[in-house]
Amino acid sequence: MPARHRPRHVARRDPRAHWVLFALGLVVLLAGLAFDGYARGGGGGSGRPGVVTEAATPLGGPFLRADRGGLVSRSLPARTVALTFDDGPDPRWTPQVLDVLRRHGVPGTFFAVGSRVDAEPELARRIVAEGHDLGSHTFTHADLGAAATWRRRLELTLTRNAIAGATGGQAPLFRPPYSSRPGDVSADDLSALRDATAQGQTAVLADLDTNDWQRPGVDAIVRAGLPAGDAGTVLLLHDGGGDRSQTVAALDQLIPMLQGRGYRFTTVSAALGVPAPAASAGDRIRGTALRWFQGLGGVLSAVMTWLLVVALVLGVARLAFQAGCAWWHARRRRPSERGVWSPVSVIVPAYNEAANIRATVLSLVGGAHPSVEVIVVDDGSTDGTADIVARLGLPGVRVVRQRNAGKPAALNTGIAAARADLLVLVDGDTVFQPDTVHRLVQPFADPRVGAVSGNAKVANRSRWLGRWQHLEYVIGFNLDRRMYAVLRCMPTIPGAVGAFRRAALRDVGGVPGDTLAEDTDLTMALHRAGWEVAYAPRAVAWTEAPATLRQLWRQRYRWGYGTMQAMWKHRAALTERGRLGRRALPYLAVFQVLLPLTAPAVDVFAVYGLLFLPTAKLALGWLLLLTLQAATAAFALRLDGESLRPLWTLPFQQILYRQVMYLVVVQAAVTALLGTRLRWHRMTRTGAAAALGPEVSAGQPPR
Repeated sequence: MPARHRPRHVARRDPRAHWVLFALGLVVLLAGLAFDGYARGGGGGSGRPGVVTEAATPLGGPFLRADRGGLVSRSLPARTVALTFDDGPDPRWTPQVLDVLRRHGVPGTFFAVGSRVDAEPELARRIVAEGHDLGSHTFTHADLGAAATWRRRLELTLTRNAIAGATGGQAPLFRPPYSSRPGDVSADDLSALRDATAQGQTAVLADLDTNDWQRPGVDAIVRAGLPAGDAGTVLLLHDGGGDRSQTVAALDQLIPMLQGRGYRFTTVSAALGVPAPAASAGDRIRGTALRWFQGLGGVLSAVMTWLLVVALVLGVARLAFQAGCAWWHARRRRPSERGVWSPVSVIVPAYNEAANIRATVLSLVGGAHPSVEVIVVDDGSTDGTADIVARLGLPGVRVVRQRNAGKPAALNTGIAAARADLLVLVDGDTVFQPDTVHRLVQPFADPRVGAVSGNAKVANRSRWLGRWQHLEYVIGFNLDRRMYAVLRCMPTIPGAVGAFRRAALRDVGGVPGDTLAEDTDLTMALHRAGWEVAYAPRAVAWTEAPATLRQLWRQRYRWGYGTMQAMWKHRAALTERGRLGRRALPYLAVFQVLLPLTAPAVDVFAVYGLLFLPTAKLALGWLLLLTLQAATAAFALRLDGESLRPLWTLPFQQILYRQVMYLVVVQAAVTALLGTRLRWHRMTRTGAAAALGPEVSAGQPPR
């Protein structure tokens, strides 16, 4: 089947399985990040700051178990103290607390946050190995009184699994976060306690709360920890959740004082006669898997944070550098536009371009530059393209017919037939302004210049997709071209509007046909042959952009794949003396391949941020970045003499259009890695460029 610009190899079907793997990878990434964000959601302390709750029916003692008649409470016997510690294990403070307990020979009961057990499994094992109790304090230090039933069960189950995976034992003891004395339990807290004890756990509150989490001072903590009279006491302290230096110091004073008053120390399990049995194999396996997954989430979070920082820094630096180069390019002295009046041959390769070919040819004749011949190479069209041109009967316009052989072959046919030494190559869907040819060839006044890029603009911009492509052409492509022109490393002359010296084309063997981006391939070859490539921003050509998402995907897929082909083909430039390898190829590799490939992961991280990071800060950061992009876009539009009205669509372009462009790069990269040959995806023409004929002749931009 004939196809415009068809490569020599037969195309196989595009790879599909990679999209399943890609989607699965993003799901795993989001799941890992979400779990890491969930695990990091814990706080600390034994009170709800600024919240006053109504107490429920007072409970008799700090130990609560489920019974047929409801909750049954118990207390410690007289002159007995159970030291309990919440919010650990903490890599700094828990070892210091353990050292104090060991030095004084007393046991303790540690109510651990499950996510911190996963982060510090060695400390959890040390707690158990030294004879202390290890109980549950939920997985994320969640306020169970305010949580839904499913969240309560999830918190308790995850924590039991975490402790089982770390220590091999069960966790029959449980203390709800933000809890204190039995008389302060609210109705919501009581509901949570009933849920926990219904799962077979023993809830442990406190007789005395030292409020050490508020860091009131060592003396205040010691005073708060002294029981009244001979009462048995469950004492609430903390070994995690913040700076616990005062707790450690107070503990070193409090234990001898209590021992001096005749108090004995016990663990909660010993006092209640509920030792922790060994966990089942299933619980240990689930706990180990949970710890690994949490660790994976932490690694992913760290990697994505750095990736986001690098992407933002590179993106902002790119915008600033582009704008600076564009400003310099716009203000530097230009060669006189009266300098080059040599004859020009315009070559138009055409395959089934009936919708636009008449307007294209008419825009090329009768312009500001004298002595222009137009050669339309009909590449086996089946829609009467050649006949349309022939019927025009224009002087200086020739039609060359050939069997379908692809765009590079058509261009080379036209080059061979051309009479002039300055050649302008034009796509068959492009409309020139009257002065475009003349402005395009002016840089040839410098004999070092072998090729010139013109300024391609989107003709069909009345709909959203067209506006987004218009912004992309002006902000992305043309700002890049100005930057490349300043750095003298232009990697691509667009097929829609470019000019070449015949001598330069002869040096590189004509237009190459072994990649799908013959324009990039040719431009890179010219650089390696020692020719300069210039940019003529006032040489404007209007081209028809894809009108549907499917057509856009196919076009950009080919562009992305062809650009990667050209980069690989000219990779030797990296070791050669020249600006292509030192400037253009690294830039393309970073900003056209690597960053777009990582962009979907960065977007997943943004979803994670919406769920777990401060919304106000995230929104402010996004607005600042969007403002910077809008300012750059306004500058680029002004440079190109364009209206600022399309700027209002920029936020939507960033949210919707950008994702499609990134996915195209993913598809192209996978295709290239798998070695799949891609066929030329031809775009269906609608005649949008042809409709510009009268406006272009009058020098007006499209509406």
